[in-house]
Amino acid sequence: MFFRREKAKIASFTDRLDRLREFGFAVQSASGGASVGKHGCLAQIEDRGDATPGIGKAGVAIGKEIGHLVNGGYQQFFITPSGRKVAALAEQLRALHDFQEDLKEALGLESLYNTSLGTVSNEHIYDRVENRDRGVKKTIVVNTPHGPASEKIW
Repeated sequence: MFFRREKAKIASFTDRLDRLREFGFAVQSASGGASVGKHGCLAQIEDRGDATPGIGKAGVAIGKEIGHLVNGGYQQFFITPSGRKVAALAEQLRALHDFQEDLKEALGLESLYNTSLGTVSNEHIYDRVENRDRGVKKTIVVNTPHGPASEKIW
């Protein structure tokens, strides 16, 4: 008659790392978190105590760095923190997408519909619009019948 709900067990960070190892991830502990990898992809995981762990930007291993996905408008690239830029191949994008989905599943995090459809890049840099992503304000000089007048674009 009396039903009790069992308290949900909150997994510790080490429990989550063990679960990642069960899912086939290579886990390497670091200060304040861990680095996880699988199929040539890497991500940094941050220990936030009892809350769900924070996942840094996942990317492809390029040398000893993580290359983060950037959308160039006409092509996607992996850019490392040191500035190395490598064109993204279809196999790498598939591997990165599978890696991110497996990582979320292993950590018990939600997988949102729009990110489940394909690889999502957090940064967009388009060549055709100069200085758009750098916050540089531009002015245009427009010729009017009364002489030139300047207008702010944005």
